[in-house]
Amino acid sequence: MNPEQFETIIVETDLLILGGGMAACGAAFEASYWAKKHNRKVTLVDKAAMERSGAVAMGLSAINLYLGLKNGKNTVEDYINYVKNDLMGIARDDLVANIARHVDSTVHLFEKWGLPIWKDEEGNYVNEGKWQIMIHGESYKNIVSEAAKNALKELGDNGEYYERVFITEPIMNGDRCVGAAGFSVRENKFYVFKAQAVLDVMGGAVHIFRPRSVGEGLGRSWYPPFNSGASAYFTLKAGAEMTCQEVRFVPVRFKDSYGPVGAWFLLFKSKATNAKGEDYMETRAAELEKWAPYGTVTPTPANLRNYLMLQELEEGNGPIYMRTDEAIKELVANIPDEKDAKRKLKELESEAWEDFLDMTVSQALNWAAHNIMPEETPSEIAACEPYFISSHSGASGAWISGPEDLAPEGYHWGYGNMTTVKGLFAAGDASGASSHKFSSGSFTEGRIAGKSGLAFCVDHPDSVDISDEIIQELKEKILRPLAIFDEHKDYANDADVNPNFIKPKMFMFRLQKIMDEYAGGASVGFKTSQALLEKGLEFLEYMKEDSEKLAASNLNELMRCWENIHRMWQAESHIRTILFREETRWPGYYFRTDFPGIKADWKCFANCKWDPETGEWEMIRREVEELT
Repeated sequence: MNPEQFETIIVETDLLILGGGMAACGAAFEASYWAKKHNRKVTLVDKAAMERSGAVAMGLSAINLYLGLKNGKNTVEDYINYVKNDLMGIARDDLVANIARHVDSTVHLFEKWGLPIWKDEEGNYVNEGKWQIMIHGESYKNIVSEAAKNALKELGDNGEYYERVFITEPIMNGDRCVGAAGFSVRENKFYVFKAQAVLDVMGGAVHIFRPRSVGEGLGRSWYPPFNSGASAYFTLKAGAEMTCQEVRFVPVRFKDSYGPVGAWFLLFKSKATNAKGEDYMETRAAELEKWAPYGTVTPTPANLRNYLMLQELEEGNGPIYMRTDEAIKELVANIPDEKDAKRKLKELESEAWEDFLDMTVSQALNWAAHNIMPEETPSEIAACEPYFISSHSGASGAWISGPEDLAPEGYHWGYGNMTTVKGLFAAGDASGASSHKFSSGSFTEGRIAGKSGLAFCVDHPDSVDISDEIIQELKEKILRPLAIFDEHKDYANDADVNPNFIKPKMFMFRLQKIMDEYAGGASVGFKTSQALLEKGLEFLEYMKEDSEKLAASNLNELMRCWENIHRMWQAESHIRTILFREETRWPGYYFRTDFPGIKADWKCFANCKWDPETGEWEMIRREVEELT
């Protein structure tokens, strides 16, 4: 495939939204409202198709962030404390509060657009836990993306979206981000988007670490396999300051199929036990006191629940089981009427299967393939490989400006959700230190960032100029893997074995091996140390050299090449930040054997920044400023 055959398409806009997930949809919906008032253009670019793009692609069985402020069940302060405790004290209170105070209105919009939310006999939402409400959510993303597309369409010529276009590079004009470049994954087209403001909402990262599912299960993951670190790469390459790059998320899920456990713990009140039937959260309760004050809060932080489970496995007490059988029996045990009990049992069975059919079909297939009836048989659970997802229980992302009315001194610099790079905004999994926003919170933060980005466009109406020389350089760089393959493809009779280049799949395997063995992956019990991390950095330097020889035989492989380059940058920022933070603050996510405990002087943000001019990394400490 010859790069010279690619058509160059230049698109000019005011606000450029990069991504198609929940945050991107929120941004498109909100920005369109303000763009109409100010006669501005909004353009959204998605690597996939918005109907099934992002972390909610397959659907969900619950909305995990709803405060219910009007009914007085929870307060914004309650939520701030919950998020902060779950992340062992490391969170941006101002960002969390800003999302929390607006999220309920987002959920009400979802219901207005047609999302079926469970209701009780009084018409109230059915809570799964303190913050979660149950939904029939197989079509959740379809409903939300339709609203976003309709909002853009209402702008006429000032609203547009591009699907199946993969963004790879930021375009800079001095210290300001003025656009992005990428390519179509279906056609021979190279795209340059010129913009007054750019909003990065391209999701988190998976497959940086070697997955537990290998062989026939290769590629299966809990977080979407198509999210490959584009957000972190984009903000890093633009020179933006990043935060919490050490905070990976290791979810505990049903083994092999990655089915979520939340509904079982919260709705069905199930317990996890070791192979002996012991509830390790009770038998190992004393261990939690060692991680005070966070080990003794309610609920127990997710990483500490992981940690206790990993201790069980190290002592040979596995497998670990989710006692679905006991939970369902207990829920019907106190129903005196036999017919009512059978009816309730049938209802619970249906809810159990729907939990996975709404969002993890492979788990329902796994149950069926292994003749598992959840009301009769427990199922294994296990810790997955690490992911980078700041909208859940991770926190990695860009360091962004907080809301003017809430942000402490130094946390606000002009426009809400703007990174430290002028004109570049971030939300969802692209913004850091504001965990537990989930789907509704990500949409809400997208709305906040979309409005701020549009305000920046109104205040900076100057035209954006990108020279033909820069465009040509970007085109050659982005399409280089195609040229390398075309030049050397006839050297050997096996396209995957060639001394002149490396194919993306082999590159990914090599990266995953480095991260797994040296940065604390699943195969080593999530343990690492300074010596291991430094060795991993050494190997990553070799990876950088080899990335110059990545080769692609078609558009799909070109996408895979750039996905792996994005992963490599996320990986490096991760290793450097773990090295910088000389403590173990999140046992269960990772454990530094050379610094095996929490240190009071490390209750701070560990930030990093890559300098586009020098190519050097800077590590930065930022204080945790609390609102509550």
